[in-house]
Amino acid sequence: MRRSGFVSIVGRPSSGKSTLLNALCGHKISIVSPVPQTTRNKIRGILTDGRGQIVFLDTPGFHTSERKFNLRMRDLVTESLEEVEAVLYVTDATREPGPEESELVGLLGGISAPVVCAVNKVDDSRARADDVAGFVAAHLPSAGIHRVSAVAGTGLEDLTSTLFEHLEEGELYYPEEFYTDQDPALRIAEVIREKAIAELKQEIPHALFVDIADMEMRAPDDREAEQELWVRAFVTVERDSQKGIVIGRGGERIRRVRIDAEAELAGIFPYRVSLDLRVKVQPKWRTNESVLNRLLR
Repeated sequence: MRRSGFVSIVGRPSSGKSTLLNALCGHKISIVSPVPQTTRNKIRGILTDGRGQIVFLDTPGFHTSERKFNLRMRDLVTESLEEVEAVLYVTDATREPGPEESELVGLLGGISAPVVCAVNKVDDSRARADDVAGFVAAHLPSAGIHRVSAVAGTGLEDLTSTLFEHLEEGELYYPEEFYTDQDPALRIAEVIREKAIAELKQEIPHALFVDIADMEMRAPDDREAEQELWVRAFVTVERDSQKGIVIGRGGERIRRVRIDAEAELAGIFPYRVSLDLRVKVQPKWRTNESVLNRLLR
């Protein structure tokens, strides 16, 4: 009998959680960006091999803030700790532990699930892995500590083996070929958002979200042509001035977002995805309860 179970991935913003999830599962599941707090949902990634199946929950960065939007993302982190058989705690070897790190280890010290720590980015020249590992050992003495690089792939096999050891024997939760259970609309929206963040750099990444308005599978006129999924999506911002930034001069920016997103989606879906991208304004959406209920889940 193989082992199976759920593992929550937690850590401060920009610790490399999403990059690590993608590396562990061998597929692009969570979008990645140098902008902190890119992850907004509990994204499921699935690793299945001869040992069994790990269902990972990639959570938003653990961040101290009193803003409603950030508080809701923080709730996703704490809720995930109640749903899993083990926790993968990701720390950044290039950063000194701060107040948020102390608060997070305090939270992890009070849960019943076993904690495994991945000290990430050890290949970086700025890494101080010994200091970070010592901090974790002092606050979570029972946690297994692994030094890894999600980018270089260092230490991932040993980390995976340790996680499997904490799971119970049981049947697989998903078919072996699954590597995520995200529905197509969410995957498409997340890829568009990733490309928008990359295009906009630091200008307004946290002030936008992507809303899928319509999806339609269209049969080609030519029998030999590729099947196409047509999608109308809105990149939504908070102010009119931000709308102009996203569109760009002559629509050049939103066009680049569309082209980049379509190119990546071509590698995810077995059919062409054609995007009709538009930009709209929804003032103060980050405090709108109905919007947050739809986006943060």
